[in-house]
Amino acid sequence: DLSGFMWLSIPADTLYPADHLPWGLARPRTHALRPRPVVRVGDHVVDLAIIGATEHDLPERVRNALMQETLNCLMDLGEDAWRAVREDVQQFLERDTVDAAVRKRAIYRLQDVEMLLPACIGDYTDFYSSREHATNVGVMFRGAENALNPNWLHLPVGYHGRASSVVASGHPVTRPCGQTKPPDGPPVFGPTKELDIEVEMGVFIGPGNATGTSIAADDAMRHVFGLALVNDWSARDIQRWEYVPLGPFLGKSFLTSVSPWIVSPDALASARVAAPEQSPDVLPYLRESRRETFAIAITATLTTVDGEAVTLAETDFRHLYWTPAQQIAHHTVNGCNLRAGDLLASGTISGADETSLGSLLERTWKGTRPIVLPSGATRTWLEDGDTVTLSATATRADGSRIGFGECIGTVLPAREG
Repeated sequence: DLSGFMWLSIPADTLYPADHLPWGLARPRTHALRPRPVVRVGDHVVDLAIIGATEHDLPERVRNALMQETLNCLMDLGEDAWRAVREDVQQFLERDTVDAAVRKRAIYRLQDVEMLLPACIGDYTDFYSSREHATNVGVMFRGAENALNPNWLHLPVGYHGRASSVVASGHPVTRPCGQTKPPDGPPVFGPTKELDIEVEMGVFIGPGNATGTSIAADDAMRHVFGLALVNDWSARDIQRWEYVPLGPFLGKSFLTSVSPWIVSPDALASARVAAPEQSPDVLPYLRESRRETFAIAITATLTTVDGEAVTLAETDFRHLYWTPAQQIAHHTVNGCNLRAGDLLASGTISGADETSLGSLLERTWKGTRPIVLPSGATRTWLEDGDTVTLSATATRADGSRIGFGECIGTVLPAREG
């Protein structure tokens, strides 16, 4: 039944308003078809490869991008092309002149497609942009008097992550192995005992910059294709032993999960809010003429193998001290080139109260304050069989909500041998 698409009369409380359609990459389950770019409308997806093949009003380079097996080519075309595609999708679904058989071929039920990692991610950078998170971690490991390192209030701290182990939502999380250091003995090898989550939001880069050039903070959002949920799984005991002096390695590189849906900055325009004030003043290249971020409510839920569920965090993207624009400006100020499909993650998003802490490291205060499940069982770190689900929504000025889908991962036992 396509009647719900003919005039796009989508109610105001839908998770996916018609004027801003989330991007994704899908493979139909019912046909031996290659991956194809899609947009989501309610509980259906629209195949952009069909749009590219039939809608000749679009420029040829745009139509060609819609028929690729990743979103990278479309990402590289810029915001005018992205808006043109969304407008064309709406017209395609509304026009009486569109052949019904073509329209039917372009629309799938969400349950009939496999959602994939939306881009070929050439590079992945993970930032450390929540002041509350950085302060909490600093207090745990250095004491309250040295909670923030001297550089933290002056630049967006980040590190280059492992792009090859970024996976789409639903991919299992095999418990990683590595070296850990007991407090009273030499290093040992084995599975992590402190498997953790990090509630984050990721920015997918659209058009990049040439090597040797930089992107100004006020221009940075024009280079953003969209935002997606990220869970940067972490092995805290491995990380604690290895990170000095060069930072995260095996404790982070084993897996990073990304939600399959990417929400455009256009869709979030009326969810813009003032970003936290910064003191001391930042250097000129990090200053924004309009210092704004997005109000995006994020929830993390743990479900055990027995079906028990508990909320781990309810936090908000608006808490971040460093904005995506500042992250991009800092990333490129040395001449580093960003490319279409690159992923920049925010770092753990934490707020000021206990329920808004975006990691178990903080929520259990380094394993000393267990989380109690409905049955009375407890968690300090993730156990085999646990499933973590991140979800997020942004509420627009008209009351409609923008959904980000879900970012899900289930913990599997460590590999033997």
